Amino acid sequence: MTKFILVSGGVVSGIGKGVIASSTGLLLKTTGLKVTAIKIDPYMNIDAGTMAPTEHGEVYVLNDGGEVDLDLGNYERYLDVTLSRDNNITTGKIYKHVIEKERRGDYLGKTVQIVPHITNAIQDWIERVSKIPVDDTGEEPDVCIIELGGTVGDIESAPFVEAMRQFQFRVKHENFALIHVSMVPDMHGEQKTKPTQTTIHQLRGLGLLPDIIACRLIVPVALQPATKAKISMFCHVGEDQVIGVHDVSSVYHVPLLLESQGIITYLQKRLSLPMGDQLPKEMVEKGLSLSSRWKDLTKGQERYYDPVTIALVGKYTVLKDSYMSVIKALEHSAFRCHRKLQVKWVESSYLEPECQESNPVNYHDAWRAVVGAQGILVPGGFGQRGTEGMMLAVKWAREQQIPFLGICLGFQVAVIEWARNVCGHSEASSGEFVSPESDNSVIINMPEISKTHMGGTMRLGLRPTVFSDASKSWSKARTLYAGAGKIWERHRHRYEVNPKHVEKLEASGLHFVGKDEKGERMQVLELADHPFFVGFQAHPEFCSRPLNPSPPFLGFVAAAAGAAELQEQLESQLRTYVPPHPEDSMMDETAIINGQPLPHGKEVLVNGAS
Repeated sequence: MTKFILVSGGVVSGIGKGVIASSTGLLLKTTGLKVTAIKIDPYMNIDAGTMAPTEHGEVYVLNDGGEVDLDLGNYERYLDVTLSRDNNITTGKIYKHVIEKERRGDYLGKTVQIVPHITNAIQDWIERVSKIPVDDTGEEPDVCIIELGGTVGDIESAPFVEAMRQFQFRVKHENFALIHVSMVPDMHGEQKTKPTQTTIHQLRGLGLLPDIIACRLIVPVALQPATKAKISMFCHVGEDQVIGVHDVSSVYHVPLLLESQGIITYLQKRLSLPMGDQLPKEMVEKGLSLSSRWKDLTKGQERYYDPVTIALVGKYTVLKDSYMSVIKALEHSAFRCHRKLQVKWVESSYLEPECQESNPVNYHDAWRAVVGAQGILVPGGFGQRGTEGMMLAVKWAREQQIPFLGICLGFQVAVIEWARNVCGHSEASSGEFVSPESDNSVIINMPEISKTHMGGTMRLGLRPTVFSDASKSWSKARTLYAGAGKIWERHRHRYEVNPKHVEKLEASGLHFVGKDEKGERMQVLELADHPFFVGFQAHPEFCSRPLNPSPPFLGFVAAAAGAAELQEQLESQLRTYVPPHPEDSMMDETAIINGQPLPHGKEVLVNGAS
């Protein structure tokens, strides 16, 4: 039977449950087990799609078009698996599911209540999703990691806590373990245990008994033996069940920190997990290889001294988690290039002339970061604010021959900047900012996208891009994908390049080297006479892995590190690149309708339009 490990949190939210859950799953994979993960978010939203990045962090997109919590990005990166929208449970999803059943009469006239109907729906959902294969074995996972978002004691999480209390009896004690993450404040060198004692007392009162207490210290100091002994005594667990998780130089060290304190040894005993000869030889060898490569990654990271400086010119820089996958993709690429990544966060609106008058310090600091960077990256976003600053950064990168990568909105503003400053169309803009019917709209709203509903109506999920035949001889973007004629990346956008302007743009030297299968949508742009100037309408950062960096990010970071490094990585990619997607996901273009992918060519309706 599948083993379940619940990861909950106490005292405060945002203390690293996702990284601890992902790290635990990674360590289990190194033993040869198959691991999946589920994230529970106790908010009423159906999904994360309509949430502002500055409030909740980035919206992570899955192959099936699911817009989910950023922690699912951690799971996919650490576990190297492909998850679905069902791996993210929200209160909105559960209530919608139960209400739909009630409307159909499935409850046979009974009064629908939190207990048992909501709690049963939660448990059924977890059991169903835990059996879905997520890796290249195509087999059911051995272990399912469940992360309960928020903090134990929140009103929002109460139904989920109760569901988990019941769930431990449904699957039996020997198949269910609980890791509770608590904060241990460091007060001038004294580690305080009272908050952890309080949250464990509260947890026990709700019917959940922790098997492991992971003590987060927001300092680079290990948990003291006396602190561990005190938590053990007052929280009714053995000292081997108390683990310290202090701040480390990189989150990639967290699995090794947990391993050094015996977390896997304990879980193997507690859950009677299969080991060694009890597992297929192939899986054991895969696990050993993963362990070795991960340790090499973390050891090498500490030895990198040559910096590569990237200016990230975005509009949500007030919350760094807004660009989490972008930063991870840059990190993965820097590891491969043996460079120490230095990110300069640039609020795009600070680059605009108006800022020079209102706040000259911010203006000059922003431009100093852009001018001093070895590479300039403009990521995704929505709305007009800050886009003029983005275009100024793009113009600087283009004219000064600085490596540039544009993602989604970054791709679109690169097109607008080219139209304005190379094609002479000074009023060029986007239909997101001006009237879509205007001749100035070189970017337009996609015709099938809803004009009235925001949630789940964008072009979402894994989509193919076909490279032009002419690009094979010179395109760096194509070479980074091992010269493949067709690639797959995840999309999340509602605007596209206006087909009416494509001919003029290409005639002036802006090459759309990658398009959709029909050749109607521009998806990859590139300049031939530039060290590295590439734009993707897709979000390749979502498919980057620590041991398998995203190709465009790898090329961008390599170019920023120098022409020789770029050439080395281009040659390496031709020999070694392996797509991160399962074979059955790399199919023809799909239309995501109500969460269901439909085969390319099938007549469908999207928001009322065929």
